[in-house]
Amino acid sequence: MKSDAMEFYPAALTIAGSDSGGGAGIQADLRTFAAFGVFGCSAITAVTAQNPQAVSRVDAIPAAGVEAQIKAVLSKIAVRSVKTGMLFNAGIIEVVSEALAGKNLTFVLDPVMVSSSGARLLEEDAVSVLADRLMPLADWITPNVPEAELLLDRKIRNHDDALAAVAEFGKRWNCSVILKAGHLEQESEAADLVYHEGKIYELISPRVPDSSATHGTGCTLSAALAAAFALDIPWKKALRMAKGFVYGSLNEYVNIGAGIEAMYPPAESYQGRTSLTRKEFQDAE
Repeated sequence: MKSDAMEFYPAALTIAGSDSGGGAGIQADLRTFAAFGVFGCSAITAVTAQNPQAVSRVDAIPAAGVEAQIKAVLSKIAVRSVKTGMLFNAGIIEVVSEALAGKNLTFVLDPVMVSSSGARLLEEDAVSVLADRLMPLADWITPNVPEAELLLDRKIRNHDDALAAVAEFGKRWNCSVILKAGHLEQESEAADLVYHEGKIYELISPRVPDSSATHGTGCTLSAALAAAFALDIPWKKALRMAKGFVYGSLNEYVNIGAGIEAMYPPAESYQGRTSLTRKEFQDAE
């Protein structure tokens, strides 16, 4: 018998591509939302034929179909946060920006451009539309170094370059930023750079030993951040939870085929193994 006091679940929406192999995209996002105890909704932008090693085909959903999915969700469900991933073309970006403009929710934008196997997931003529139409709406943007280089039109070769880049990113688009720059310095720690309200921080976890289970790390980080915001978790704790979730998912990876490993939601919390510390940088203020 159902109780009259039914439990409320906060909802989050992912707008991204489908990964048939399950490691990234919509599948990774919904798996992450569920692990956080958040009700996951989705608007699929493209259907990809892929596995963790290769993307063999991409079929974009018509922009009107993407728009209809978003409107159907937002018209009835109390979505608290949204994340975008693979958007693929300018038409889809246009309808997403129109659908999200003015909405009272936290928006995490992961500027997905190229897959980990090298396949292009955003058409070249859509990059400027992403920068001009959608990125100004975002509360948080989570680029990796190649994405940041493309959007800023300059190289990021070392830690000092990354510090300048994350500040420029935040100022140009008036948002908070996580620059996934952990691979720039091969040390025992994976340090991402965070820009928030004119200050720069380092978001750190231990570096995970090499494995093939890195497909979907960017999707998982942005989805975990969106899930934490749907739960009304303060931003500092949300960042540490998201970073810890990725670190734990890499540590507790699973075997899904001959020589194929995949991230998987961890059975324990790894938040305590992450840190967020202020960085001094003269151009950040």
